[in-house]
Amino acid sequence: MISKEFFKALEVLAIERQIEKEKILEIFGRGLINAYKKAYGGKTNAEVVFNEEKAEILLVAKSLVVADINPEAEPGTQILLAEAKKIRKSAKIGDIVEQKITPKNFGRLAASSAKQILTQGLKTLERERNFEIFTEKTGEMIIAEVVRINDDFVTLNLGYDTETSIPAKDLLKEDVFLGNQIRVYITKVEETTKGPKVYVSRTDRNLVKRLMENAIPELQTGVIEIRGLARDAGDRCKVCVSTNNPEVDPVGACLGKNGSRINDVITNLNGEKIDIYKYSDDPKELVSNSLQPAKTISVQIDEKQRSALVVVPDDQLSLAIGKKGQNARLAVQSCGWKIDIKPESEYSADEEIEFDEDMDFEEDND
Repeated sequence: MISKEFFKALEVLAIERQIEKEKILEIFGRGLINAYKKAYGGKTNAEVVFNEEKAEILLVAKSLVVADINPEAEPGTQILLAEAKKIRKSAKIGDIVEQKITPKNFGRLAASSAKQILTQGLKTLERERNFEIFTEKTGEMIIAEVVRINDDFVTLNLGYDTETSIPAKDLLKEDVFLGNQIRVYITKVEETTKGPKVYVSRTDRNLVKRLMENAIPELQTGVIEIRGLARDAGDRCKVCVSTNNPEVDPVGACLGKNGSRINDVITNLNGEKIDIYKYSDDPKELVSNSLQPAKTISVQIDEKQRSALVVVPDDQLSLAIGKKGQNARLAVQSCGWKIDIKPESEYSADEEIEFDEDMDFEEDND
């Protein structure tokens, strides 16, 4: 069957659907074989051959050359040597010979079956392609569009004809509307018969990391590294950062001029507060930094228990602990040390305070 139009349409289809031509031809070929078998009681060893140079589609049977036909072999899969020599004079036992078996009206059959074959086949290919795409994006941030809203869930269009739903309670108390675009973090992808099932989150702590990487070039290049991150989604986040370049201030670089960089992240998190502090190899300094904005007087370290006793001015105690213990909890989670906080008055009643000369402590006059 000669069909220049078919191969032209193939090029267009491959580009539009972003699917390799070879995969489309594979699906189409399988469909034609099935149609051929149903219509003509076709041979089980038939194959479809596509010749793009000649714009030709052929049915070909491949048969094993034998001395005697095995009665248990599938019809058409074997051919006697004498018959094989009529097809190819040099044929010998053990060879595979090909024979064109294209029926006269095969082109009409192919044309009538093409739409159904391609529709079903392409759906399968697109599901497989989309699953691969989102599997590769697992652990990454993407932009999704709000397409449906109800009381409990918001449905998002992720692109590639794929939608997913996110619980309304996980939307960081933000107002969403149809057409709104929001950034989400892909946590998991499952393959189903209807296409990939993509799980996304606005509350995962890694969303903050991806947003910061997007806004801060030094994080992308590796000059700055996030060493610890803890989050109460929708409320507050603490991020510990370090640098491999002594001339770079990791905290200042993350904040940006007048807070421009971190404000971009905060905006995408609907106003969630972000505390950024500097990592230190010195556990005392690290623990003290983690409790910012509270100031500390003394930090005593127990390396074995990986714990720290921190003394703070009485008027800094509530700030160090935070509302419902939030500041202390996020400090522990982000720096990796257990922290016990005591006010100066309570601690000095028991024993003398070991003041740290290097501790950054100033009287808060605000």
